[in-house]
Amino acid sequence: MKETLYKPFEIDVREMESFPVKKRKITFFELIYVVAGNGIQYVNGNQFSYRKGNLFLLTPQDSYSFDINAPTRFFFIRFNEYYVRDKSPHDAEAIHCIESILQNASHRPGCILKNKTDKPLIASLVESIIAEQEHQQIYYGRITAQIVNTIITIVARNIALKLPKNIKENTGELVLDMLHFIQQHIFEPEMLSAEKLSAHFNIALNYLGRYFKKQTGDTLQDYITHYKVRLIETRLLHSDMRITEIAHELNFTDESHLNRTFKKIKGMSPSAYRKQYAVLS
Repeated sequence: MKETLYKPFEIDVREMESFPVKKRKITFFELIYVVAGNGIQYVNGNQFSYRKGNLFLLTPQDSYSFDINAPTRFFFIRFNEYYVRDKSPHDAEAIHCIESILQNASHRPGCILKNKTDKPLIASLVESIIAEQEHQQIYYGRITAQIVNTIITIVARNIALKLPKNIKENTGELVLDMLHFIQQHIFEPEMLSAEKLSAHFNIALNYLGRYFKKQTGDTLQDYITHYKVRLIETRLLHSDMRITEIAHELNFTDESHLNRTFKKIKGMSPSAYRKQYAVLS
């Protein structure tokens, strides 16, 4: 079931004992906050145990569903790219940064709140929106939109915590576009050669590596490798894929190649990592 959003953003609050569709595919951004309840979220073939206080970000073309264990109250904010872009010209740079970071959320199932201090803040903001929607006092629409902007900015901050260490709010948009391109084509290694990136972004081949390292703190190849390892972690923790299947999906030469790469960065084999951490997810 594929869904489209025909207005810049919408708010929805639902109490559910079962999720109405087996697989929901969206063409917009969707923030889902768990006000109460628990169960399992499925996103693009991966799974994550959810509970009260979790916040999920779904991006365009994602497919997802929920298995609800305890009756769950979901709070939804749905918004499209026009909502992010249709801002005052004075905010254009900040909005572009947020848009780029949101795009970088692709392939990341699970709760996106990494900053502990943001968890009670998000809970309070969600409660405020629900109250505004229920009472609909004067200016409630404008107040709701301002709170939604704040939530999206907090989401961007938490996603940014997973970007390379040198990325800051004022980082140039070119490198953010490059990161988005790499993540978008992570399953297509032929698209991620220095030559391809140089041509696509119209940047000199002999300057590309220095520019990327200066902006991100990582070499291009190191960033690609570390991003792949993050995807391996996700699959180990939130799916039952075999190591050989993950190696094939991420274009490693074979299972041994994946094992060596993963162990070099994480200090243990994928099998040991899954055994130690999967139960805690």
